Amino acid sequence: MRRLTRLYIALFSLSLGIALTMTFPQAQTSLVIGYAEMATTINPISRDFLIRVLGQARRDGASFFLLRLDTTGGLLESTKDMVEAILNSPIPIVIWVGPAGARAASAGAFVAMAADVAVMAEGTNIGSATPVSLVPSEGQQPDKDDPARRKILEFVASEARKIAEKRGRSKEWAEKFVFEGKSLTAQEALQNDVIDLVANDRDRLLARLEGYELQRENQTIKLQTSGASLKIYERNLKEQLMGYLADPNIVYLLLTIGIYALIAEFFTPGFGVGIGGAICLLLALLGLQVLPFNIVGLALIGLGVILMVIDLFAATHMALTIGGIVSLLIGSFMLFDIEGFAAPAFAINPITIFVTVGTVTALFVFMTTKGLLIQRKQVTTGREGLVGTQGTARDELNPAGMVFVKGEYWRAIAKDPPIKSGEAIVVEKIEESKLIVRRRPSP
Repeated sequence: MRRLTRLYIALFSLSLGIALTMTFPQAQTSLVIGYAEMATTINPISRDFLIRVLGQARRDGASFFLLRLDTTGGLLESTKDMVEAILNSPIPIVIWVGPAGARAASAGAFVAMAADVAVMAEGTNIGSATPVSLVPSEGQQPDKDDPARRKILEFVASEARKIAEKRGRSKEWAEKFVFEGKSLTAQEALQNDVIDLVANDRDRLLARLEGYELQRENQTIKLQTSGASLKIYERNLKEQLMGYLADPNIVYLLLTIGIYALIAEFFTPGFGVGIGGAICLLLALLGLQVLPFNIVGLALIGLGVILMVIDLFAATHMALTIGGIVSLLIGSFMLFDIEGFAAPAFAINPITIFVTVGTVTALFVFMTTKGLLIQRKQVTTGREGLVGTQGTARDELNPAGMVFVKGEYWRAIAKDPPIKSGEAIVVEKIEESKLIVRRRPSP
């Protein structure tokens, strides 16, 4: 009887468990929203990061993806790849330019407009998408009739119009971002159909997105945020390291430090700077794989270094050092072949170049000057160090005999014999282990 009772209880518990599982299937599937932040320039590393997290969010079953954007711009090819990934994403993409102080400038404007839902916070701006290489210098007027300039602007503007048309945004303002370099605040962008919403923080944005409807592939999709969990995607260690190496200023400094540290190790082996120099040089070469660099600029830097090193050994009175400085400066400014669409902060800061070249120049001028002084300094050791020294004749030099110089006896030949024993003499030169001396003039 007891066994039957236990059997009935077990069967009842099993049935109840199955019923609960079938009644509440939603307990096993929670709503997920993917989230990531991009507060950097647009470069191959940030592009790869975005493509990776979009794919991961789709595999994790995210209902949509939220990206916080804050960028000054970046490279054209990376921008095109990011826009393509956003436009072809199987899940909706919401891009939020925030918080206050953030911007979607230059290429960032295109990335923001490519989103299914573009959102900005108060105190942010979007636009200024004129290619940087075509922005006139202060006090100059752009040459509107320049065919090359017009061709580049038309290409970039066509990309902007394509994005605006795909997402139903203002094509007029997309062109103004390119041709006129205009930028808009959050409220201005909302009024001119450049963005869809204004939200000052992430929580308010998620609340605004609850029930928000958007069109994708001729279908109406309603976003849900209530009760959803936010899955945050961050850069891995490799992406963080490569993110630093995507800065031309850091790569330039690593390259310069690496080269000159190896030179210092060559001249003073065992000092230990060679290990650090090799690491810096390898990191710089890794960064050059990420950034578009000019091989001629790199060659000019190498030439400048070689000329300055040669001047340490050749008596050119710093002529080679001057040539090396010129070569270093030209090569430094030519090193990175940054596309015209890049942000101003994406190029090497001229101050960095002048400070680096100036420091290297001061070091080499010091070394070269010291070398010249040493060459001109009278030798004070060895046989050559005896020339010009004074001594005493121990024998009568008529013309040969013994002299006492610097605590040693030497065979000597008098240049102006005879010289009596005990007279003071001066060494003029050394010939075949014999000193050629003369009588020291009277004081």
